[in-house]
Amino acid sequence: MPDGFVFPPAADGAGAARLLQRLRLRHLSCFVAVAQERNLGRAAERLHLTQPAVTKTLNELEALAGIRLVNRGRRGAHLTPAGEHFLRHAVAVTDAMGSAASALAGADTPSAPVRVGALPTVASVLLPEAITRLRVAHPGVDVRVVTGSNDVLVAAVRAGELDLALGRMAEPDTLQELAFELLYTESLALIVRPGHPLAAAGAPAPVPAVLDYPLVVATAGTVPRHHTETLFRRHGLRLPPGCVETLDVTLARTLTRRGDAVWFTPERVPQTDLDDGTLVRLPQPTPGTAEPVGLFKRTTGESSTAVEEFVSILRDAADY
Repeated sequence: MPDGFVFPPAADGAGAARLLQRLRLRHLSCFVAVAQERNLGRAAERLHLTQPAVTKTLNELEALAGIRLVNRGRRGAHLTPAGEHFLRHAVAVTDAMGSAASALAGADTPSAPVRVGALPTVASVLLPEAITRLRVAHPGVDVRVVTGSNDVLVAAVRAGELDLALGRMAEPDTLQELAFELLYTESLALIVRPGHPLAAAGAPAPVPAVLDYPLVVATAGTVPRHHTETLFRRHGLRLPPGCVETLDVTLARTLTRRGDAVWFTPERVPQTDLDDGTLVRLPQPTPGTAEPVGLFKRTTGESSTAVEEFVSILRDAADY
């Protein structure tokens, strides 16, 4: 099939009508799941289908359209330009069907969105799995995610602008009308690419040796940055000039994968990369850097069913 997307002539309504007669909601739901999951296996799990069934449905859709919508390969599934163009229309239809189903089930008004805040270094740890599971239980509920500093997130929860926030334990005097629930505790980790000279020995390297390599650290004023500086001070050292300071997990991950940088980060942040072997953790002890991560919620007012279920999902996701 050609990869370019070609619209039929505007006057040719007969072709569009024939396509509409043969197009089914299962085609659109399958396409949206594959587009969002970027993986046929995960899409199959989400739809409670087998992977061959997902492939068959996707092939049917592409045959109907006469165009390739998804490129499938060893690295996953990726939309073609035609697929990207089609996605927004497919999502609009599936969302509309979800709303229609809710209305028929007795939901007279749209469900309120779940508004969640998270530190950048926490968002990638819990939210992907939690949001995926929430959408299975409440497919018609929007999830709005805001990232920011701990102080900003706490203030937003207190003001009612967020339903909950994932962050690090705050000072007691900032928790008026709020409750903090511990989800997990994590320490600082030193992360490098496979084959990095510091990883070759298989044993902790002298901390001064780390200074021979580029460092990726958290921005000033954050807890991970404080722990990084404390770790160096314990060895009579200071952070050298030339560090990359960022809270952007994608940037830090990419810099570490592509060179000899050493990434100082809370230990759960790169877990996916450690699991698939694209990054490794140095066996460097980091005593005294453990920090509690948890959930901020208001102590007054009622939460929606979706928010309460999301909280339950977050607790389960944190317990591994």
